[in-house]
Amino acid sequence: MPFDPIVVLIKGVVLIAILFGCAAYMTLMERVILARVQLRYGPNRVGPLGLLQPLADGLKLLTKERFQPAGIEVFTYWLAPGISLFIALAVFALIPIGGTVTIFGRPITLQIGDVNVGLVMLLALSSLAVYGVVLAGWSSNNRYSLLGGLRGTAQMISYEVPMGISLLTVVMAAGTLSLSEIVEAQENRWFLWTNPIAFLIYLITAFAETNRAPFDLPEAEQELTAGYHTEYGGMKFALFFMAEYINILAVSSIAVTLFLGGWHGPGDIPVLWFLLKVFLFVFLFMWVRATLPRFRYDQLMAFSWKLLIPLATLNLVVTAYFLLVWK
Repeated sequence: MPFDPIVVLIKGVVLIAILFGCAAYMTLMERVILARVQLRYGPNRVGPLGLLQPLADGLKLLTKERFQPAGIEVFTYWLAPGISLFIALAVFALIPIGGTVTIFGRPITLQIGDVNVGLVMLLALSSLAVYGVVLAGWSSNNRYSLLGGLRGTAQMISYEVPMGISLLTVVMAAGTLSLSEIVEAQENRWFLWTNPIAFLIYLITAFAETNRAPFDLPEAEQELTAGYHTEYGGMKFALFFMAEYINILAVSSIAVTLFLGGWHGPGDIPVLWFLLKVFLFVFLFMWVRATLPRFRYDQLMAFSWKLLIPLATLNLVVTAYFLLVWK
């Protein structure tokens, strides 16, 4: 399909608007789930069933007093939240949400950019996400923030290694780095069933990459106040908050694309199947937060280097052997 910049621009604007809306209502969803797990009421006052709570939260953050700590690196301090949000949004340019649909008599692919090295670009973008965390911690002129930024850097580097190794098994099974072709390769059988160990390793590393419980060491309010975003408030904090939830959507969408067959499912409703699978992953993230306690930092690092990396490497070798023998 020829490149049309107008179509790409429209798809990008629509996708960003949807992601912002999803991130806002994911905050409400998480608060309701946590309330139900803890046998208490969640937000239920603003609007019917509390559905206008995200709007109230957004207005509150917009109208909060803006402050700027003394002694900060001003340019980097303001840039860091934007980096985190931009990287979170950029990932979705590569993810195929559905097949090709016809709109006003014109075929439209539900993917902004289908490149033949899409998986490599995904890993590259995910590795850039650490810059928002470490720059926020360093520029804030706060020791708690700096420790949170350093924790985030070590954590992301450590868990990107087993994540990358586990995804290599998907590349070997599909024979391609293109995300749309990986989805097509799972038309009859998901890679979840052929390589559940790789899926489990990816799932664990996804929790660590998004700084979610039980891997939320860069924030760790009992130890570091709020970690790398201690000195951020108002809309600057909201950008970090939105980036976190969009990152959850991103790693969930990647898991669906690489292991759960993407948009494939019964009937002619590909987008609905994709969204349903992503919703299940998002629910899992929130369920785990309400269930598991936080790791100690030494346990966090040892878990990656002493267990996940050897297991991912062994799984890669075994997968390569079986693929070679069967073919």
